[in-house]
Amino acid sequence: MSEYQSPLPVDRIENGKTPPPPQQAVLQLPIRKPAVTYGIIVLTVIMYLLQLASKSLYGGADFPAALGAKVNQFIEAGEVWRFITPVLFHGSLLHIALNMYALFALGPNLERFYGHFRFLLLYIAGAFTGNVFSYLMSEKSSLGASTAIFGLILAQAVFVYQNRQYFGSRAKSMLLNMGMIVIFNLVLGLSPGIDNWGHLGGLLGGLVFAWFAGPVLEVSGVFPTLALKDRRSNTPALVTLAVIILAAGSAAVIKILN
Repeated sequence: MSEYQSPLPVDRIENGKTPPPPQQAVLQLPIRKPAVTYGIIVLTVIMYLLQLASKSLYGGADFPAALGAKVNQFIEAGEVWRFITPVLFHGSLLHIALNMYALFALGPNLERFYGHFRFLLLYIAGAFTGNVFSYLMSEKSSLGASTAIFGLILAQAVFVYQNRQYFGSRAKSMLLNMGMIVIFNLVLGLSPGIDNWGHLGGLLGGLVFAWFAGPVLEVSGVFPTLALKDRRSNTPALVTLAVIILAAGSAAVIKILN
């Protein structure tokens, strides 16, 4: 007598009847237009156009960047806005094109889950810690949005990791890909003229903010219409940014006073 292998597990056959196939649920994702992402891109492009206009009108003098770039001696003279404003200025068309493309690629998906206000705080966190690190570790002047962009890259990785149950088998490959992107860009940052300290600081700011204030999703609703909602509110985001500014700012103040 030959053996017979049932096409269904034995414990799924009850009273000689095959149970119905599993029902599919409709999972609703947050719907938000990336208004902050596009707003940052537009503002940054406007500032670059002002840079070009200044160079054209004043014999190559870039007054906008001179007022907002990270320049250590001016920071030590009290111009502390330079810990944020460098993200608005760029040194060339290629420079701004690469950074704005990265923001266009990363921003909309992050903003969808972070929400407009929290996404803006994330961008500020990466920008601030990046420029503080650059001030602490490098005497060279610098500018560009890459500090904040690196913060977004690591925030994306943290988002995938903290919500990996919703990404299934793709989570590991997504995290590996993002890790390779970070490593590649840090190696590229070893080239002359690139401020890798700013990149590292941006990574740290994005990591801390995303870990303590980024979206942690949960399923809510009534079957078959379900939705992914964030368990965290904006309050942890405000507290986390305040702690980041206090910690990084204190390190900068110590150097200024010394």
